[in-house]
Amino acid sequence: YENGAGLSGSYVSGGATFDNNYFPSFDGFSGFAASTLTNNTTPGFGNQFANITGGDAGGAGGYGVFFETFGSPGRITLPSVQTVTGAYITNTTYAALSMLSGDAFAKQFGGVTGTDPDYFRLLIEGFDDFNASTGVVEFMLADYRNLGGTLDYIVDQWTWLDLTGLGDVSSLGFSFDSSDVGSFGINTPQYFAMDNLTTIPEPSTALLLGLGLTGLARLRRSA
Repeated sequence: YENGAGLSGSYVSGGATFDNNYFPSFDGFSGFAASTLTNNTTPGFGNQFANITGGDAGGAGGYGVFFETFGSPGRITLPSVQTVTGAYITNTTYAALSMLSGDAFAKQFGGVTGTDPDYFRLLIEGFDDFNASTGVVEFMLADYRNLGGTLDYIVDQWTWLDLTGLGDVSSLGFSFDSSDVGSFGINTPQYFAMDNLTTIPEPSTALLLGLGLTGLARLRRSA
């Protein structure tokens, strides 16, 4: 994986620029990291760069992992004003297993009785050339608010999210909402995975890390 060391605050894939902020003091990041990891069984922060499906969505081996920290949502900036048709979204392994079983920082969704109305929601906001919002599309990464619990779920497959409702945009912003909130904000690990972000007009497909880590590794070696 590449979490940002050597990326100088962003990287470009398919013509789109993905925000990445790297914090060398603790080898951490916010924004988008690149990954080819397939571990969908190991819980905890040490497995933060894998997704719960165990692979990518497009067959190219790579995908993106987004993390929001310090209240500063990352963005994807397009090379020109375009319509984003959509992207494949899923949970990271870290977030999915945390919601499923709980951990030292976050609760088990549903609680002890399984009836707590928990949820974890991704918010994707479009922005035009003047940085004005064009709207927000919501995606439920987990939803335990269903009566009786029979329809409760945590997303564990790549799921296509239609983003055409945002209209023509120059950038996308990402943030989260959760039922599990503490004194310092959301307790649920604020991660999601993305692949195959698609736009109109060209580039027709901004394959999110569709080349795996090849280009990023080359960039890091030459830095």
